[in-house]
Amino acid sequence: MALLRRTGPADLVRAPLTYPEVGGTGDAVLPTGYRHAERRAVVGSGPAAFERAAAAVLDWRAQRGAGLRVRAGGPAGEVGTVVVLTAGLPRLGYDIPCRVVWARTDGDERGFAYGTLPGHPESGEERFVVRLTPDGDVVYEIRVFFRLASPGARLAGPLALVLQRLATARYVAAIRRAARG
Repeated sequence: MALLRRTGPADLVRAPLTYPEVGGTGDAVLPTGYRHAERRAVVGSGPAAFERAAAAVLDWRAQRGAGLRVRAGGPAGEVGTVVVLTAGLPRLGYDIPCRVVWARTDGDERGFAYGTLPGHPESGEERFVVRLTPDGDVVYEIRVFFRLASPGARLAGPLALVLQRLATARYVAAIRRAARG
């Protein structure tokens, strides 16, 4: 949490992930024992829209579009990059630290997944991928498995889940805007 302080990516380089199923968002079946969420949306059509959407995914634009402040130690397309997302007001926000655990920056499927670090209100992983299908559709996909981890998130319970659904809708809207140019 960043109440009157800021945790930076450099502070978390050696921090362990808070869940054992690293890379699980890439598996056909998401890990058991977690809540799951999946969202797919056609956000555009054609190679130019795909390139714009892929650049936006790899530039943290979905997170910024959801109203989060992004402080990253590197690019989203690089495994090991630590990012601290901050929700809320400056200096009174809530830090959401993650590490990139999977990335693909070429081909007809591009994106990344990040996993939670200590201090994140949840424990789990989130994957953001954009695909160019053979018929030319640009599809944005988000796959998540998580547990509420912090006392504040568990106390907020249903509100935390509503906020996550709202953030997902904003992620999709941001990538759709980027695909359109």
